[in-house]
Amino acid sequence: QWLENIEDWCISRQLWWGHRIPVWYHKETGEIYCEVDPPKDIENYVQDEDVLDTWFSSALWPFSTLGWPEETEDLKRYFPTSCMVTGYDIIFFWVARMAFSARHFLNDVPFRDCLIHGLIRDEKGRKMSKSLGNGVDPIDVIDNYGCDSLRLFILTNSTPGLDTNYSKEKIEAGWSFINKFWNAARYVLMNRPEGFKLGKLELKSAADHWIINELNKCIDSVTLNLDRYEFGIAGNEAMSFVWDDFCSLYIEFSKAALTSDNEEEKLSTLNTLIYVLDALTRMLHPFIPFVSEEIYQEIHGKESSVCTETWPKKVSDIDTGKAGEVNQLIEIIKLVRELRSQHDIKPSKELRFHLEGLDLNSEYTAILYRMCKIVPTDAIEGESLVRPISDATISFTMSDIVNKEEELKKIDQELKRLEGEIRRSNGILSNEKFLAKAPAAKVEEERQKLAHYQASYDTLAKQKEELSR
Repeated sequence: QWLENIEDWCISRQLWWGHRIPVWYHKETGEIYCEVDPPKDIENYVQDEDVLDTWFSSALWPFSTLGWPEETEDLKRYFPTSCMVTGYDIIFFWVARMAFSARHFLNDVPFRDCLIHGLIRDEKGRKMSKSLGNGVDPIDVIDNYGCDSLRLFILTNSTPGLDTNYSKEKIEAGWSFINKFWNAARYVLMNRPEGFKLGKLELKSAADHWIINELNKCIDSVTLNLDRYEFGIAGNEAMSFVWDDFCSLYIEFSKAALTSDNEEEKLSTLNTLIYVLDALTRMLHPFIPFVSEEIYQEIHGKESSVCTETWPKKVSDIDTGKAGEVNQLIEIIKLVRELRSQHDIKPSKELRFHLEGLDLNSEYTAILYRMCKIVPTDAIEGESLVRPISDATISFTMSDIVNKEEELKKIDQELKRLEGEIRRSNGILSNEKFLAKAPAAKVEEERQKLAHYQASYDTLAKQKEELSR
């Protein structure tokens, strides 16, 4: 379609820079000589002063760089190339001309995929131009925040085919993430004994199984989205794993093990930490190449390079049951932190709790105490505050948390929300068209949601009844 209703292309330009057109004129007869090599009696000829249009020579790029017109090994191996990345503003100037040039000279396409990206505009969405004076010098950005921060901003804030507005705040957010990753790496490597080598991964604790299970999910998502050229989604998935799972949770989980007297547990935790860190240097290398390279060399030695590494692979030997139990612990941690925030309870104050539906071993109680200062008890004396946690129920001593009137108001609000969710789910599951057309997995997912909403509603209704006595 780009080549419909077009006119002849004038390929000569009157510029100082470019490929000289291979045309010579005889000084006396005016005879025209046009060949790759100049005429033998070149002293009798003068070469045309025009140069080729930039896009004419650029159109030859996919094959002329590989030794064409000779049948070179590079040409056989790398042509057509796998993916061309370019802006939408030069689809006709470059992409279309590469396409018809390759078709003409080699009877093939120049590349298999073509990823069209947008332009970088200023913070107000205007095109950067000299007249507006709204351009941003990337060298200034690099001097202030580093080139990895700039690269991360461009990759994680772009959508294929759409423009991106420059944002200093997002550059700073990228810098903060890189700083967080760097400090996490420092913590991990600081705890590494001298001469330590990354060994075979042997998962001992439930937390180890959990973080590797989450890493597997992250590898799946990042790989899938990179294959789809969804760089923004892929980068944000990796960043979310680093922020939320690795730094905020697993590193905190690991601190107890790294300071314990159990050498086997300490070694397993350290090995898992370094394994995850190593996988992250490879997964993040397309986004932050310089920082990831530096951390990788700190792990493996300065003579090695992440550039020659393979993409991280999933670990198959995972106890998903233990990983699921840790997810329940994380729900409890988030709930306790939310309660402390809502009711202005100091982080240092110990809270008593009783849990039904999940057995707590010494590892789990240590994690809960370290992360949110809660102490298990066999039973709650007096009035209790009850909250549903997935397949479990957690109760707190009411006097430790809140007064009765405030809690009843919050329960009523949550009951009202759950009533709406239950009505919505019932409406979906009673819709015959939905049941007939939706995949079985989607229907089952909606049924599980309804069961979860109903269980939560029943738990809170019972608590309201007890509080109202």
